[in-house]
Amino acid sequence: MTGGGVAYGPISSYSRVQILHLLFEADAEHGRAERERPELTIGELCESTGLHANTVREHLQRLIDGGYVIPSIEHRTTRGRPRTLYSAATGAPEASSPVARDKVAEAARRGDMIRRVLDFQESELGRDATYQLDALIDHLEESGFEPVIDEGELTVELTPCPHVVSRPEHRPVLCQVHLGLMQGVLTQAGGPLAADCVRAAARPEECTIQLRLHAA
Repeated sequence: MTGGGVAYGPISSYSRVQILHLLFEADAEHGRAERERPELTIGELCESTGLHANTVREHLQRLIDGGYVIPSIEHRTTRGRPRTLYSAATGAPEASSPVARDKVAEAARRGDMIRRVLDFQESELGRDATYQLDALIDHLEESGFEPVIDEGELTVELTPCPHVVSRPEHRPVLCQVHLGLMQGVLTQAGGPLAADCVRAAARPEECTIQLRLHAA
C-alpha cells in the first residue's frame, strides 16, 4: 500500500477487507430480519474466508483496536463456555465502538484548533457536518488516502487511489467495504452527511466519493 497511511489501516489487507465485508453483510441481513443476530463467530469467519483461526483473531484485534469491530460475549442458556461474537461498528447507537467515539471527539477538537489558528469561515454546511468531515478526513488519512473535500459538490476526491495495485477481482468488495467504513464514521460523528456511492471511474486510479445530505 502506498500513500501516508499507517501499516494497519482497516483496508490495508484484503483479509481484513473480507472480514469487514462479512460483518457488514451480517449487519445488513439482520436489519432485513433475515438473521437472528448481526454478530459472527471466529468459526464462521474462518469458514467464509478460508483463513486460519489465528490469522482471523489477529485481524479482528487490529480492527477492534481501530474502532471498526465490536466484540461481545455470547449469552448462553445451556452449559458450555460462551463464545466471543464480533460485529461491525456502524456508528449506530447499538453498534458504537468506544474507540470510534474517542476518534470522532479528537478529530473535532483538532479541527476546531486548526480553524481557530487559520481563522477559517464557518462552513455553510453547518457545525455538525463540519465535525463529520473532520472525522472522515482523519479516517481517510489513517487509511492511507489524501482526501480533498469539495463542500459545494459534496465530493471527496481520493485520486490517486493507493489501492490501484489491488487485484481487479478484489476491487468491488474493497470499494464496498471502503464506502461502508466511511458511512460508519459519518454516522458515528452524527449529522446530515452520508456516504452515497463511489463514483464510476474511467481509470483504476480514480476514486471519488459522493456524499449526500439527508434530513437531520
